[in-house]
Amino acid sequence: MAGQKTDERDVLLGQRIAEQRKRSRLTQRAVADSFGMSAAQLQKYEKGVNRISAIHLAVFSRMTGTPISEFLDGIPHPDEAVERGFSETPQPPLVAEPWSNLARAFARQISESFSEEQRRDISAAIEAFGRELKG
Repeated sequence: MAGQKTDERDVLLGQRIAEQRKRSRLTQRAVADSFGMSAAQLQKYEKGVNRISAIHLAVFSRMTGTPISEFLDGIPHPDEAVERGFSETPQPPLVAEPWSNLARAFARQISESFSEEQRRDISAAIEAFGRELKG
C-alpha cells in the first residue's frame, strides 16, 4: 500500500502467498488478472516489496480455498505489547434479560433502514413467529 514501509512480516506473508499459489497450480498471470493488476505487481507482493491489501488477500484466499488465518498465523507482531484486534475485544456479560439488547439493536436497525410499510410487515412477521413458537 502506498506510503507504508514493508518489513519481515510482508516478506513472510508474500512467501506464503507464493507457496499457496504454486500448490494451487495458479500462475502469477492468472492471480494478477483476478486482482486487476500486472504479474509484476503480484510478484512484488510475493517478494514482500509491496504490502498486499486485505481485499486482495481475501480474493486470493477464496481462489485457493485457503483460510486467511493460514496466511497470517504465526506472523510476528511488530510491537512487544500485543494490540487487540477487532474480534478480540471482551464480550460484555449477558444481562438478566439477554434478548433486550439484541431486540433494541434490531429495532434500531429496522427503523433506520426500512420504510413504515416495511416495518409493519416485519412486525407482523415477528408476531406470527411468536404465535408459532407458543404453538
